[in-house]
Amino acid sequence: MRYLPDGDQMKNADTHTIRQIGIPSLVLMERAALKIVESIEQADVSLSDTLVVCGSGNNGGDGFAAARILVEKGHRASVLFVGKETSLSEECRLQKKIAENLGIPVFTTYPGAEYTVIIDAVFGVGLSRDVTGYYAEVIDWMNAQEAFKVAADIPSGICSRTGRVFGTAFRADLTVAIACEKLGCVLYPGKNYAGKTVTVPIGIDTELFRADPAVCFTWEGKDMEKLLPERRADSHKGSYGRVLMITGSPGMAGAAYLSAKAAYAVGAGLVQVYTSEENRQILQQLLPEAIISCYSEYDEEKLEILLEWADVVCIGCGLGQSSTSEKILCHTLEKIRKPCIIDADGLNILSRHRELMDCGSRCPVILTPHMKEMSRLTGKSVAEIREDRMKVLDEFAEKQPVTCVLKDSRTVAARHGVHKFVNLAGNSAMAKAGSGDVLAGVITGLAAQEKDTFRSAALGVWLHACGGDEARDEKGTYSVLARDLIHGIQKCMKKAEESIRK
Repeated sequence: MRYLPDGDQMKNADTHTIRQIGIPSLVLMERAALKIVESIEQADVSLSDTLVVCGSGNNGGDGFAAARILVEKGHRASVLFVGKETSLSEECRLQKKIAENLGIPVFTTYPGAEYTVIIDAVFGVGLSRDVTGYYAEVIDWMNAQEAFKVAADIPSGICSRTGRVFGTAFRADLTVAIACEKLGCVLYPGKNYAGKTVTVPIGIDTELFRADPAVCFTWEGKDMEKLLPERRADSHKGSYGRVLMITGSPGMAGAAYLSAKAAYAVGAGLVQVYTSEENRQILQQLLPEAIISCYSEYDEEKLEILLEWADVVCIGCGLGQSSTSEKILCHTLEKIRKPCIIDADGLNILSRHRELMDCGSRCPVILTPHMKEMSRLTGKSVAEIREDRMKVLDEFAEKQPVTCVLKDSRTVAARHGVHKFVNLAGNSAMAKAGSGDVLAGVITGLAAQEKDTFRSAALGVWLHACGGDEARDEKGTYSVLARDLIHGIQKCMKKAEESIRK
């Protein structure tokens, strides 16, 4: 796993390293500058003429030091200083003085020359307000140049927490992230401004992030083999959980099929689908491995028996919002004492019965809303949620004892007191009907095998997205169907299992 801190969290780690570990700030600055230069060299671009645009803070100090290192390596470099002399940090003032002493050109107005590389070292992670006036002119001027563009740590103008553009922002071809990739550079629209991102170590101690649940994290490919549920030699179908999928109103057999098959594909031992009678025949043909139980009208007694049978319940995929569906959802949430995943129509019904969300105090509950469903659950507009999704998730998780999987191009899994998981896998090929049903099934199948429902939710999101990447690689961006995601997931799990055996 790797952490995705925001600016304040990164500053805390920086301060901790300087004060508690004892590594001087100037040493960290020198290391950062060296890594920035090395990263540009590895990008295989011409360094015949580089302009470093520096502000007055420590990000600017990194820039001055990078200019000096470039010159020491035999390249031509100059600096455009756009900060204020009165605002220079101690370290930046020293780095500026060293550059001037070495005869490195330092301009305060736009130079007329053309450059092969422009390095943005104007603001760094501390920016918290819109970029206006002269600074906005500088950023727009940099963007207009033909040079290869590099951001030192984060593109100037991007919020390190939300990815929001503060009026205008530097558009980088390469972002050299110091110690950790910043949260704002993986969330959109910030991601669109960061270009390719490389993370470079400079000795900052990030161990304190472990004790701060406000810091987000993500997983990478090498992590999967350590995360999959254990498959024991001495086991049977009951060892891997009995799943009840309450899914599929009349004409919605596809949602029931996709979610149930996904639960099986990730290892659930036994899946029973409770669905409308109209769906029986097609489901028995499509998925003979599943038990099919059906209703024509609300049957409380039968529902009670099924809830007692299950180890984990998923409700909502294609359920519809009829009076029968509403009764089934309400009774399930009133009686449930098992892990429960609520998706799609289940969430829409729940938004009209918010008092039922207290079921999370009796048993583990996972909600899987997309932005519009989250809007209904919280009463906030989609625009408000997009403005600062982490804040909205924190507030929601603090009030509701549930795990919330907020689905979007950057899906986030959150639970109060736990590091939020931000998914960086996946692609636009997954934007197809049925993709959410597959995700609900994946999370449910994992929850049947895992005691930690937050881990099941986060792993389910990531595995689903990795499966989407496999499906895109096989079928292209346009032609992937929801059923292909399941095949992609199976391929991912097989690769991870083979790695374990090695």
